[in-house]
Amino acid sequence: MSWSQRRSVSVKPSSWREAASLYLDRRVLAILFLGFSEGLPLALTGATLSVWLREGGVSKTAIGLFALVTMPYALKFAWAPLIDRLRLPVVTRLFGRRRGWALVTQVALAAALVGLGSTNPVEDLWWTAVLAVVVSFCSASQDIVIDAYRVEILEENEQAAGAAVLVLGYRFGLLAAGAGALYLAEFFGWHVAYYSMAALMGVGMITILLNREPKVAASADSAAREKRVADWLAARPHLSGWQADLLSWLYGAVVAPFAQFMTRRGWVVILLFIATYKLGDVLAGQMASPFYVDLGFEKSEIATVSKVFGLWATIIGGLVGGLLVGRVGVLRGLLVGGLMQMVSNLGFVFLAWAGHDVSALAVTVAVENVCGGIATAAFVAYLSGLCNVAYTATQYALLSSFYKLGGDLFGASSGWLADRMDWSSFFLLSMAGAIPALLLLTRLMGLERSGAALKPAE
Repeated sequence: MSWSQRRSVSVKPSSWREAASLYLDRRVLAILFLGFSEGLPLALTGATLSVWLREGGVSKTAIGLFALVTMPYALKFAWAPLIDRLRLPVVTRLFGRRRGWALVTQVALAAALVGLGSTNPVEDLWWTAVLAVVVSFCSASQDIVIDAYRVEILEENEQAAGAAVLVLGYRFGLLAAGAGALYLAEFFGWHVAYYSMAALMGVGMITILLNREPKVAASADSAAREKRVADWLAARPHLSGWQADLLSWLYGAVVAPFAQFMTRRGWVVILLFIATYKLGDVLAGQMASPFYVDLGFEKSEIATVSKVFGLWATIIGGLVGGLLVGRVGVLRGLLVGGLMQMVSNLGFVFLAWAGHDVSALAVTVAVENVCGGIATAAFVAYLSGLCNVAYTATQYALLSSFYKLGGDLFGASSGWLADRMDWSSFFLLSMAGAIPALLLLTRLMGLERSGAALKPAE
């Protein structure tokens, strides 16, 4: 069994105390702040932007279609090979491959957020959409780097803790871009809110500067693949110089990561599972903010309950999810999390019945965030374990892109569905989105029992 295959096997600490102690490791703590940097832009093109749009009178159908502005997250595998292998002039030499790219994407992201905050969606919705796409592109590029950095800097028995802390930091970022931006918008306006969020990108930059570059890793599998292409080029002397260099680079950066992943038996089932695991959660989440607005909740109420109070529920869920995966394994953790996040959508049905009731909102948010935190921690650990360390950025981008693509295509229909049914029926329907992934998960668990999912194809 190769190193990359061993990564996919869950390593279970001998005790809950040992599992919890991983959260104190300096490298794991660094992931907390990098998770903040990853989570910050998401709400600014999602839930927070939805409040801005709905407040300006934009239709629910149009708000639902704004799910498509985050399409770069689903397509990031297309340019991940460049970020994985391309050296940046001066920057790479000064900071290293991962840290250099991280700093460049973070600076670009801060500038894009300033641009988005300078638009007026009421007067020119198209410019808001265009700048939101630019923010998503820069944010997706940052995710490629940070996800690769996280997987490479942690040992295999630390991945579950790293995933849980990433979820925690991610939610802190969502809190800042959710509650923080809503509070700022309430008192100072939307432009100031977005400019302030751009300034908070400094958290990720400082974290990158204070931590070391991970060691460049290779595996026996990747070395053998790249030796074969070198031998192939050596047998064809007419392909020399820049042509040979280009072909060799393209093979190592683009072809090899995908070819290596497809040696895994059950890889089609794996990709389908990744694309569908959070469909029900995405469908409900895309319409959550418009739902709160329609029930009459003020921005400050949404910020306090949905964002601030909800953060602590997510922290509990994420940490429990990390411990759960460490003890019972990734696939069983995914099963528990998947069932919980499906049932949690009933909370929105309860809120639709209760109406403008802050206590009911708190119950709904608590249930949804705890369950979502458990499921997300297990999901991130699963994606991390699938990556070969020689192709971390490209493979993680591919896997997370499948998740995002499924969510974007499904989430784009959420507004259309919400316009054509009452809120209770809509959230009941959203629960059905979890069923395909749970069925696929039973297939993956069967492959794990037979050992097939851990072995390359013959």
